[in-house]
Amino acid sequence: MPNAQFLREYKLVVVGGGGAGKNALTIQFIQEYFVDEYDPTIEDSYRKQCVIDDEVALLDVLDTNGEYFAMQEQYMRTGDGFLLVYSITSRNSFDEISTFHQQILRVKDKDYFPVIVVANNCHLEMERQVSEQEGRELAKQFNCKFIETSAKQRINVNEAFYNLVREIRKYNKEQQYGSRNPANPGSGNEYIHEGIEEGGRCCVVM
Repeated sequence: MPNAQFLREYKLVVVGGGGAGKNALTIQFIQEYFVDEYDPTIEDSYRKQCVIDDEVALLDVLDTNGEYFAMQEQYMRTGDGFLLVYSITSRNSFDEISTFHQQILRVKDKDYFPVIVVANNCHLEMERQVSEQEGRELAKQFNCKFIETSAKQRINVNEAFYNLVREIRKYNKEQQYGSRNPANPGSGNEYIHEGIEEGGRCCVVM
């Protein structure tokens, strides 16, 4: 049975450039439906209670708008973890991810912080501009996990958010007990999960 005595809240921030599908991914996770058309200027937060690895978690998810740069440092200061989202059909959205990651580390004043690289729109294979290998290599540079998702077909949507919570929990324990190796901040990258969450094409979580 889940341990309901302690309800831990996690502030998850969905970051990425325009057209990456951040809004669609967030709404699919929170409300379980696909939004085909949306206002890209919207920045909104959502709350959802989940059970992750037999522990109850309250997720406070901020869906950011990459246009308002003045707001970026504010949400980066308060976030517990970040989903770095790009679309496999947009080379530009992929190229922007490194800038977001560098900014997060600068604002946090850390060499490492919980993030996951999320390659969205994996159902659009015929329109792919960014290979899966490129996404994996970028995640390896960040010492973090990589996952391909489809907000439209609800592939690996929950897993993307759940794995970020797992990374935050691991990070917090390492900070508490001082177990992270500074020479290898991504030592938690050994977790591998292969498969599909809610049906559809297999996208691999690393």
